[in-house]
Amino acid sequence: MKLQRKNMLRASALGALVVSGALVLTACGSDDNTKGADGSAKPSAAAAGDIKCDNAKGKLLASGSSAQKNAIELWIKNYMAACSGVEVNYKSSSSGEGIVAFNQGTVGFAGSDSALKPEQVEESKKICTGGQGIDLPMVGGPVALGFNVAGVDKLNLDAATVANIFNDKIKKWDDEAIKKLNPGVTLPSTAIQAFHRSDDSGTTENVTKYLKAAAPDAWPHEAAKKWAAPGGQAASGSAGVAAQVKQVDGAIGYFELSFASAQGIKTVDLNTGAAAPVKATGENASKAIAAAKVSGTGSDLALKLDYTTKAEGAYPLVLVTYEVVCDTGNKAETLPTVKSFLNYAASDAGQKVLLENGYAPIPAEINAKVREVITSLK
Repeated sequence: MKLQRKNMLRASALGALVVSGALVLTACGSDDNTKGADGSAKPSAAAAGDIKCDNAKGKLLASGSSAQKNAIELWIKNYMAACSGVEVNYKSSSSGEGIVAFNQGTVGFAGSDSALKPEQVEESKKICTGGQGIDLPMVGGPVALGFNVAGVDKLNLDAATVANIFNDKIKKWDDEAIKKLNPGVTLPSTAIQAFHRSDDSGTTENVTKYLKAAAPDAWPHEAAKKWAAPGGQAASGSAGVAAQVKQVDGAIGYFELSFASAQGIKTVDLNTGAAAPVKATGENASKAIAAAKVSGTGSDLALKLDYTTKAEGAYPLVLVTYEVVCDTGNKAETLPTVKSFLNYAASDAGQKVLLENGYAPIPAEINAKVREVITSLK
């Protein structure tokens, strides 16, 4: 049965990713986005020949962003199958906890939904002997606006309307602003139940960056990891928000697309000003990420995303997760494995895994720079 297969695959993946007690961090939520669109772990397109093990050996510990959990676990599965004697453990917790672990020197790399802040870079210099922490964009993807409104299967919204919903200004699903964007759709007078993250979250930061950029008049709050708008209800982790949306009639919330796909939650199409509203898909997110500019300096490849793009088919509510490493001063015992693993993640095969599982590959021009930096790590 499909359920049995799903459980067997999930158990196998988790069994391969047991983290030592020294690394276990207090998670902000019980995120589980390890499944594909049908709720099961998806097969990989990578072959052993795509992975260069080089001098990788021993155990590599990493932690951080839960948004990239599905991608990281697939990469680990493929990588460990190709490189015998190597163990890679990724603790999915939160971006903040990952960066803390990195700056404490307990992990070889960290995953983060947002680029390092100046104070975090400064702190990293204590661990990165002779160097500092840098951001390598590795995983892209759409942040979906999932909704559960009885009788409504398709929903279009624009940035200003989304802002007013989450800012507690629009309270009913048959509000005129929503009706105008959805001609021909029968909208109920059901009260809107807007859910946001209770924990500090890179996903929240990207959502609020989008609202601040695309609807500044409707969203007066600063972009931040901590939710600032009034009203609404809070839930822990993307998994918690998705669970609430799944079970509450009238609900809307935000989470990575894989959570919506795994639970069969309907998602909003965004009216960006393009010819047609844009669906939340990996392909459409890639079109938006392609407009990003590198804002970091030197080996740091932090990106500035264009949340206001009106390009046809470009879904602007996107998230990019970074792998945080030292440019110089990585631990000698784990450096070969860090480089080998990240080289696979940034390879054509590694990036193809993303598109097959609801994420968005990093655009080729940016990814070429990522590969160059990985090769230069010391």
